[in-house]
Amino acid sequence: MRIAHVITRLILGGAQENTLLCCEDLMRIYGDQVLLVTGPARGPEGSLLERARAGGVPLEIVGPLRRQINPLLDLLAYRRIRQALGRFRPDVVHTHSAKAGILGRLAAWRLKVPVIVHTVHGAPFHPYQSRLARMVFRACERWAARRCHAMICVAEAMKRLLVEHGVAPEQKLTVIYSGMEVEPFLQCDMHRADVRAELGYTDQHVVVGKIARLFHLKGHQYLLKAARLVVNRFANVRFLLVGDGILRQPIQRQIDAEGLGQYFHFTGLVTPERIAQLLSAMDVVVHVSLREGLARALPQALLAAKPVVSYDVDGAAEVVIPGRTGFLVPPQSVGELAEAICQLAADEPLRCRLGQEGRSRFAKLFDHRQMTAQIRKLYESLQKA
Repeated sequence: MRIAHVITRLILGGAQENTLLCCEDLMRIYGDQVLLVTGPARGPEGSLLERARAGGVPLEIVGPLRRQINPLLDLLAYRRIRQALGRFRPDVVHTHSAKAGILGRLAAWRLKVPVIVHTVHGAPFHPYQSRLARMVFRACERWAARRCHAMICVAEAMKRLLVEHGVAPEQKLTVIYSGMEVEPFLQCDMHRADVRAELGYTDQHVVVGKIARLFHLKGHQYLLKAARLVVNRFANVRFLLVGDGILRQPIQRQIDAEGLGQYFHFTGLVTPERIAQLLSAMDVVVHVSLREGLARALPQALLAAKPVVSYDVDGAAEVVIPGRTGFLVPPQSVGELAEAICQLAADEPLRCRLGQEGRSRFAKLFDHRQMTAQIRKLYESLQKA
């Protein structure tokens, strides 16, 4: 097949890693001809462009394509995407993210591409927007959904959300969990002693990690409030924040204001390959984002045999099973979040049991090769329809 993937930015992120792995698998395993169309990777979130080039994935960089709404740039980006697809003549166009999803589906639809698929990594409309913004984004998604043949959701929760809001009928939606390279996480324990020593942790420390961009709606403010309650009871607990972003300075100021400087460590921006090593140093992983289709950090943590404390949002409940792989607590909660962390900080056998069950449950489900096999099977079924 000739398959074009279209995504807004190839930054360091779950949707981007998912897309790149799929492109690599399609080329390597199935012998497909692939083109990855993307905008420039601007900002503090890093870039996967070099990884794509090193893997031999053909790229088309569309300069005007970016996350922010800008009518002039969006029109230019649409024209450039349509030109790129017209030259490539794909059998399949597979779009990702809100902006590229709308522009890419429109371009592919007008070019009469035989198969058009869109993946919803996280709905662009959510309760934390203004009512007007939510209505506009929902209307855009409904419009774009009529210009593709199928949609992939990365969690059952995403599928239910899209059906409830009338974005697309249930029969148009398929759930395929976002895949990753599972081996580094399954084998990460070998790095534990070295990484903990590098970060200054001793055997007495219980390390609570959070993997997320330092960005709005990622919930760092709730973790900082909970941290004060935790360290009042367990002075040996330390917090490791993996990632960078525009809120680095405000978060640092809040940590200083709370007198928590000795308890927190920032890694800054790290490569995807470094995540597994940093997970090896952790004892517990927290996920306090307020919206996310199915945060990549959750299965990564469980593959690394680390128990998870997560806000009960979107697809989290599909992998964080209370009493089996971790704890679910209400979104924006502080007391419940702190109590769950304290329970795990106090009970090493519990941490081990929850982490090991998570690893055994999800090792196969989140393998990128399984994800790509399901996606390609969907392409084939749509070709035959």
